Amino acid sequence: MSGEENKVRSTTILCVRKDGRVAMGGDGQVTFGQTVMKHNAKKIRRIYNDSILAGFAGATADAFTLVERFEGKLEQYHGNLTRAAVELAKDWRTDRILRRLEAFLAVADRDHSLIITGTGDV
Repeated sequence: MSGEENKVRSTTILCVRKDGRVAMGGDGQVTFGQTVMKHNAKKIRRIYNDSILAGFAGATADAFTLVERFEGKLEQYHGNLTRAAVELAKDWRTDRILRRLEAFLAVADRDHSLIITGTGDV
C-alpha cells in the first residue's frame, strides 16, 4: 500500500442558492484508495445556532478538526461568516500542524457561500 493512494478521504459538496435560500448537500462517501468504505457519511453540519451550513471534503478526521476550529472562530466573531472564514484560513496557512490537514470546508449562511482551503484561499 502506498501512502498517497490509500488515504481515507471524503469528497463532493454542492451548495446552491436561489430566491434568498441556500441548500448544501454531499455524496456521503468515504473512500480508502479506490474502495468506498462508507456510503452514508454526514458531511454537512448545521452550526452556530443552525444559522450556518458547513460541509467538508478531504480527509475526514482533518475536516472534523477544521469544523471545530471554524465553530470557535464563529463564536469569537459573533457569527460573522466572512471574518471567521478569513481568520481560519490565516491560521490554517500559518500554523505548522494545521498546514498538514488535507481537507476543505464549504460554508454558507443567508448572505454568503464560501470555500475555505489550507492554502489560505477563501
